[in-house]
Amino acid sequence: MKDFFYTKKFKIMVAVAVLLAGMMAWAGANGRLTSAPQEILSAVAMPFQKAAQLLGGGIDGLMDKYARIDEIIAENERLTEENRQLREQMVDYDRVKTENQAFQDLHKIEADNPQFVYASANVIGRDPLEQFGGFTIDQGTVNGVETGDVVISDDGYLVGRVLDAGPVSSKVMTILQPGSYVACLVSRTRDSGNLNGDAAYAAAGRCVLENLSRDTLAVVGDEIITTGLGGEFPPNIRVGTVAELVPEESGKSAIAVIEPGANVNSIKHVFVITDYQS
Repeated sequence: MKDFFYTKKFKIMVAVAVLLAGMMAWAGANGRLTSAPQEILSAVAMPFQKAAQLLGGGIDGLMDKYARIDEIIAENERLTEENRQLREQMVDYDRVKTENQAFQDLHKIEADNPQFVYASANVIGRDPLEQFGGFTIDQGTVNGVETGDVVISDDGYLVGRVLDAGPVSSKVMTILQPGSYVACLVSRTRDSGNLNGDAAYAAAGRCVLENLSRDTLAVVGDEIITTGLGGEFPPNIRVGTVAELVPEESGKSAIAVIEPGANVNSIKHVFVITDYQS
């Protein structure tokens, strides 16, 4: 029995008794002794009441969310469908915009060169390992496109020629490709040479005009056009401008580095000349 007074239970009982005595004394001093038992019970029960309220609110919220799950799913499906329709409309808008711009460009170049027959084509593929800008277009033999046809930009600048024409698509070799010889001349001075690709300049999107006369009067900024010699390319198609003049190693001629009027590495739309009258 003596040991009981040293136990934790006895100490707790004493603490509770002291707390109750203090509360009773406070109630007596403030004239609220009659309601003290109720207030004590309220103070003891308050934490449990708050916990019950929070638990009840959480259950109510959970039940409300569960009741609205079908509504939430339906709303999500509606928004998903609206998003899909908007994406389709954007694709249609981009297609119509591209076609409208191509029609305007076609009208302009047809006015400049009425002797040509054109096929409008979009660039649909590029080989990432192709260092000379070659690409694939969405027009082929069913559209009148044939191997060897000349390809120009929307502004009428020379891009290259069709390397391989398939039924519904074709591969294009650009003027940056070594061996893509085109007979050209300097428009102002009439100096002639062979337009060709060069690996040293292709990375910068440039090509060269070879075999110019050593004493050429061409200068930076002069316009380069096709001559039509050989019949593979129509005459007077613009190519670009002279960016630099350098002597050949032999010293017997000069080379003009050409800045093409069309950026073949980023071009997205072209025209194929499917027929022309000399």
